[in-house]
Amino acid sequence: MTSIKALLGDRPLYAVERNATVQAAAEYMASNNIGAVPVMDGRRLVGIFSERDVISRVIAQGLTPKATRVEDVMTVELVVAASDETHEDCLRKMKVANCRHLPIVEGENLIGVLSLRDLLQVDLHEKEDKIEFLNNYMFHVPAGLEKKYAR
Repeated sequence: MTSIKALLGDRPLYAVERNATVQAAAEYMASNNIGAVPVMDGRRLVGIFSERDVISRVIAQGLTPKATRVEDVMTVELVVAASDETHEDCLRKMKVANCRHLPIVEGENLIGVLSLRDLLQVDLHEKEDKIEFLNNYMFHVPAGLEKKYAR
């Protein structure tokens, strides 16, 4: 089973400060090809800002991205996972919270963010391995017998 910390690997940690404008945060997200970004107050995680926030809390409300601060429209009800949790734990948390991005912490320190896509890829890979193992178990023919029963 892949650990969450291993899954994060050495990928960079993208984040914005709470006083950043929505425009700046959206440009940062676009240039780094990410769908959500943790919002920091110095070293403290205070929220997360996602594409969904841009649509529902900025555009749909008629706010101007250049004049709106991230701290005014970010999601503050944070769901986080510890780096020693399993990917199944993370998927469960995301399902309950109906979110697509999960900040990963070690103690008080943010160490990364995992997306639903990241976790589903791990889940799929583990299930493929399990299917291969079960197929080999169910249909294994001991060496030497394959010729005896071949048609």
